[in-house]
Amino acid sequence: MTTITLIGKPECHLCDVAREVTAQVLAELPDAVAEQIEVREASISEDPALFELWWEKIPVVLIDDQLHAHWRLNPERLRSALLEANPNR
Repeated sequence: MTTITLIGKPECHLCDVAREVTAQVLAELPDAVAEQIEVREASISEDPALFELWWEKIPVVLIDDQLHAHWRLNPERLRSALLEANPNR
């Protein structure tokens, strides 16, 4: 199982865009890959530790707890990373 974590905050336009890009990429992946991906969201406004780490870089996208992107999410790069994380699908 691959986990995508979207870190942002309420009323963040770029966070909304990252959420939309993630949903679009997942919808375009083969079902066998998409079924192995879990999307989680976390807010810097609710977690002081996340705020300390990421406040100036949101939205932040982690794949399996590793930094994938911040500020802007590239759909092609995300797609490639997810396919690479699920090579047998």
